[in-house]
Amino acid sequence: MTACGSGGGDSSSDTIKGAEAGDGKTSAGPSASPGGVKRPEITLPKEFQADFEGWSNSDPKLQAILNDGREELRSKYAAIIDADPESDAVAFYNSETTQATARKWIKQFTDDGDSIIGKVRVFDPQAHISDTGSGVLFYCVDERQASTKNRKTKKIVNTPDKPESLIQYRLRLDKTSQGVWKTTSLTTVPGACN
Repeated sequence: MTACGSGGGDSSSDTIKGAEAGDGKTSAGPSASPGGVKRPEITLPKEFQADFEGWSNSDPKLQAILNDGREELRSKYAAIIDADPESDAVAFYNSETTQATARKWIKQFTDDGDSIIGKVRVFDPQAHISDTGSGVLFYCVDERQASTKNRKTKKIVNTPDKPESLIQYRLRLDKTSQGVWKTTSLTTVPGACN
């Protein structure tokens, strides 16, 4: 399974990325923001875990960026597993530009008949607000314990155990009038987290 993103490396379908940790189905919503917006409920199966390590911040504004950045990633994992490139949750957390890139990445899996299994670690989140008021979020994803699994043949392809399987995500997010931090720019850099 490999990273989705605008630039920063090729996407090959021999590597995978994470979902939410837990036994059985896990979800993180729907939750309401202070503005009262209902966020989509994102559910991931026990076959795929995304462990988010250190995703807390004492600053409520930065925590809001972390929360919506986390759900943006979880929405893409769920869309791959559900074979749903047109996922409403993906649309909810992405601008038109990043939504198109995300759908293309998800479609690579669905076109190949692949889902994702295993586990990813999502760690070292760094959030801040830029001078222009945009959110900036960097984080790392370790995909080495994740795999793709073909829906028909059940063939499993493990993610290579190499530095490129640790990927840094670099996001810019803009806050909507409803209080949602939507991803407006996303770049992935394989090997940048070593």
